[in-house]
Amino acid sequence: MKKIVFVFALFFVFKQMQAQVTDSVTTYKPVELPAGFTAHLNVVYTKVNDWEGKMDIYLPPKDNKPTPVVINIHGGGWNHGVKESQTGFSTFFKAGFAVANIEYRLTGQATAPAAVEDARCALIYLIKNAPALNIDVNKIVLMGGSAGGHLALLAGLLGNNHIFDTHCKGVENIKVAAIIDKYGVTDIWENGNGKVLKSKSARNWLGDKAADKDFVTSVSPINYVDKNCPPVFIVHGDADPTVPYQQSVNLHKKLVAAGVKTEFITVEGGLHGKFEREKNSEINKAIMAFIKSIPAFNSK
Repeated sequence: MKKIVFVFALFFVFKQMQAQVTDSVTTYKPVELPAGFTAHLNVVYTKVNDWEGKMDIYLPPKDNKPTPVVINIHGGGWNHGVKESQTGFSTFFKAGFAVANIEYRLTGQATAPAAVEDARCALIYLIKNAPALNIDVNKIVLMGGSAGGHLALLAGLLGNNHIFDTHCKGVENIKVAAIIDKYGVTDIWENGNGKVLKSKSARNWLGDKAADKDFVTSVSPINYVDKNCPPVFIVHGDADPTVPYQQSVNLHKKLVAAGVKTEFITVEGGLHGKFEREKNSEINKAIMAFIKSIPAFNSK
């Protein structure tokens, strides 16, 4: 039995290393910027021991008015993925938004709640440095897909709850204007132990806390929904084989019950984010319309 467990552990470590090596050697196209935009790559937003959390910041031309900003968080089951894989920001650039594209500690580097701490640190870094970056702290949008959707939801729904602000203290007035959740995990306990799908990625990310229901509850976005939540846009394919569609259904129902502004787009027959180009274009337009409908983005 011990040999089987040992072999499984070796296989898991190998698969993680394989995924991370693949991410590191893949060549990604650089983000295409409109005229006047500037790229600030690999800005260190936090340090934890020898690890540096980095983000790429794309800023529109400076004028007298601070700009909205989208904080983008990549997916990858918390165990792989790189910020360089994220390049589809043209919708936001055209609307004059800044974009901060972040990386975070993966399961092989640190288990939960490390990735949550990093997402919060990125948010706090941008708030602290808003004047220098000409960012409007009242117009911050968090966005992510899959595991990134989970982190975007949790970082935003926590608000001024500092439970995971271990490495980035000192900011009290944390305010997120909107969250864009693309097929994100909303209930980690259900995701790791549910009857519909038992996710190894979720259990591996939780590490030795996988059986600690109180802790797992604390890193599940659905448990932070109340009337004070920022507006939430949700998109999910109803044939998703990776993150059960019902997770988004349940989140949407809870947001509606709490009186929170929300919109839910179901992609019929949609898998785990692998939507057709026309559908993606439709979703991007819907996201921008949703954001523009929020009072904070209409203020002058």
